[in-house]
Amino acid sequence: MLSKALLRLGASAARHPWRVIATWLVVATLAVLAAVAFGGRNADSMTAPGLDSQRAAALIERAGTGQEGMTAQVVVTPLDGAATFFDHDGARTALTRLQTEVKRLPHVLGTGDPAGALDAGGDAAVRGGLVSADGRIAVVRVQYPDQSRLSAEDLAALVKLGDRLRGELPLRIEMGGSLFYAFSDSDGGVSELIGLLAAATILFLAFGSLVAAALPIGMAVFGLTVGVATMTVLAGVTDVPTFAPVLGSMVGLGVGIDYALFVLARHREYLARGLDPREAAGRAVATAGRPVVFAGGTVVVSILGLAVANVPFMTVGGIAVSIVVLIMVVASVTLLPAFLGAAGPRLARAGRIGRALRRDRVTGAAQAADAADAADAAGWRRWIGHVSRHPVPYAVGAAGLLLTAALPVLGLRVGLPDDGSLPPGRTERRAYDLVAEGFGPGTNGPLVIAADPAGDPGVLDRLAATVAADPGIASVAPAHIDRATGIATLVVFPTTSPQDKATADTIARLRTDVLPTAIGPGPARAHVGGAAANLSDVGRRTSQRLPLLVATVLAMSFLLLMLVFRSVLVPLKAVLLNLLSIGAAYGVMVAVFQWGWGGALIGLEATVPIVSFIPMFLFAILFGLSMDYEVFLLSRVREEYLRTGDNGTAIVEGVSRTARIITSAALIMVAVFLSFAVAEDPSSKMFGLGLATAIFIDATVVRMVLVPATMTLLGRTNWWLPKWLDRLLPHGPVHSDDMHDPDGTDADSDRTPAISSL
Repeated sequence: MLSKALLRLGASAARHPWRVIATWLVVATLAVLAAVAFGGRNADSMTAPGLDSQRAAALIERAGTGQEGMTAQVVVTPLDGAATFFDHDGARTALTRLQTEVKRLPHVLGTGDPAGALDAGGDAAVRGGLVSADGRIAVVRVQYPDQSRLSAEDLAALVKLGDRLRGELPLRIEMGGSLFYAFSDSDGGVSELIGLLAAATILFLAFGSLVAAALPIGMAVFGLTVGVATMTVLAGVTDVPTFAPVLGSMVGLGVGIDYALFVLARHREYLARGLDPREAAGRAVATAGRPVVFAGGTVVVSILGLAVANVPFMTVGGIAVSIVVLIMVVASVTLLPAFLGAAGPRLARAGRIGRALRRDRVTGAAQAADAADAADAAGWRRWIGHVSRHPVPYAVGAAGLLLTAALPVLGLRVGLPDDGSLPPGRTERRAYDLVAEGFGPGTNGPLVIAADPAGDPGVLDRLAATVAADPGIASVAPAHIDRATGIATLVVFPTTSPQDKATADTIARLRTDVLPTAIGPGPARAHVGGAAANLSDVGRRTSQRLPLLVATVLAMSFLLLMLVFRSVLVPLKAVLLNLLSIGAAYGVMVAVFQWGWGGALIGLEATVPIVSFIPMFLFAILFGLSMDYEVFLLSRVREEYLRTGDNGTAIVEGVSRTARIITSAALIMVAVFLSFAVAEDPSSKMFGLGLATAIFIDATVVRMVLVPATMTLLGRTNWWLPKWLDRLLPHGPVHSDDMHDPDGTDADSDRTPAISSL
């Protein structure tokens, strides 16, 4: 049985704490060394098989034009606000020098030539999209090879050159482009530190002891070190998306500290009963560790369900985050009991704030802490009893509140926030604004049409003319034709910004109406590519596959919960309530990011669409995380039901005895996630706010109102399981017989079995 195996594992770790801690130190050191020696750089390969933008990329790569690689753009304007590149010889000379020095940088394949176009004539420069019509703004587009041949050093070299030239040339110089997106350092490290400090504060408030607060933090830091290092090694084998370390840190810190909190709370209960610290640690792992293992497994299963999207970067990102969660589960049942064993009886002093600072005897402090816990449990018992006496109004009111919060989901729009959503202090944002001012917003997100004429000499002229006539297109650059293959590429500038819904509509119109009209029924073919088109395609793919992911995760979670609790209605209720909390979180995200409600509180510069892959990622992660509290709470309710056989008593006692731990754990997760909501990157903000909102709702409205209300209404049918289904379900290592303390103190010999029939 799982409980007995965890009992042996936890007791062994507590008896030999320094041996286990030393093993983890060695593992962490080896993981970091492996990351340094074999690790790779995170890379965003946001493609998926079968997309039209992917077909365009294949044609571009076949033609070898270099446009399949990464780009940067250097945007300049004379420091003298009244001067233009048309009439200021000094500014034009400075522009020539800048182009020359940029071309000399390592790995640069070529640059645009606004200075040369100016020398040929102002009209040519404007027509080529190199200089704005008023002559104030020029763009030097820099072409790099594909990302696999580049590193952060290439970005650093470009930035260093810009910093130097700003002091030498009479130009304002700003920079942006995909090179910055791929290799700019995230501010996740600061967010992680803020999250850790917030978690430490909440833990101290919960336990009143620096020692008790330090143990979960220490365990989480160990686990996160090993997890992120492992993720880096994985990046040396395949493309791990850049958001994976940030998301892994968020989820890893949240679940790691939560799992440690669950085990630590049980450990303190056993210490208060007078058990030896090492025996208490073993039994804590056996009881609280079982729901931790199951909850962690549910999180992993939910995240791995992302594979159904058939978007490779999402699958790899899910695997990377799952690795961090698995490491946190292992740390919770091995490293944490070692910490508990090493701490000895000092944790018995953990009472309310200030009690840890007293020099009381261990027994007296433990009694004080136990009395404080009893007072808290009594308060929660009164609240849960009140809800149980009025289940209908509380169930209807709470469900109505969550459904109202979820209504904005009907207006959800996916896309990718562009550089215009970054803070004004970032050079990417300033470059974006200059380009939009001089050339129009669509110039920040050009489309690339790749065409294979297949021997039809007139198709390219028809294609350029037809595309240019579309109302969503501002201009079309001259076609670049590869002599060897005959494949042509046309750079097309929309009239709207990359994140605008109208741009996605333009892309769809080009594919369904414009290109077929220009090409006709012949063998020629053309596809729309470029970053904006690619991200639009990925967004459409994830939206189409989201229902499949939801169905897959719901089905797997329902089956797992049914195996654990030997019930049909308990897992069904859990699935429906989790959907409510996730839907409400989606609604809050739409209200904040698309409608702008309260966006200034998290430093949001402008309204933005929801990043295309975030709804799917959030569903997988949130559904798994919400199951943590579901399993922890229902495990305790199940223990009480098996002990008493009374559903009402089981609900009141089970919920009240877990309420303080769940609310403390939720506060920790909310604090960790909100620390990422204030990051500069809009994607990090969305992940942080979405996760924090869902966890807050789940631990308050759902766990403390809807769960007791609905379980009261269902009565003994909560534990109903048809006899034929009971015979079919395996009695594996995690089932109802595990729902009691291995020492028999939480369940007596007259445990009531699950109801087999009504």
